[in-house]
Amino acid sequence: MIALYPGSFDPITFGHLDIIERASRLFSKVIVAVLKNPNKTPLFSPEQRQAQISLSVAHLKNVEVDTFSGLTVAYARQRGAKVIVRGLRVLSDFDVELQMAHTNKLLAPELETLFLATASEHSFVSSSLVKEVAKLGGPIDHLVPPPVVQDLRERFPLAG
Repeated sequence: MIALYPGSFDPITFGHLDIIERASRLFSKVIVAVLKNPNKTPLFSPEQRQAQISLSVAHLKNVEVDTFSGLTVAYARQRGAKVIVRGLRVLSDFDVELQMAHTNKLLAPELETLFLATASEHSFVSSSLVKEVAKLGGPIDHLVPPPVVQDLRERFPLAG
């Protein structure tokens, strides 16, 4: 069964990677899909994020990385996914994710949403936090995979 893990991943964190690794054990194929959202101004381009993720999941043979725009359910149908995987860090994530799951179910009744709780050691990590720490020159090696550390150090020379 194919699962889709969509998101902005700007940048991917160890929390995201935890969800991807666990989903890869549950499904025959996991597609990590970087959303191209014209309403947001990301730090990294979709292509850069795709490359960061690809390098970070190279050890997972059943994981593919792609980019998409538009409705997640339309992309899921196009790729033959039956499940949309969503990660939860904190209770407030659940409120937003549950609304999205209900909307997706209305739009595509054949798709299921699977919520995975991020491992507790990563529950405080968000992409926004990572970018803020990097901008201020703080250590980021424990927050993001090595390819992202390298890109953040290039973007913010003080990043540790």
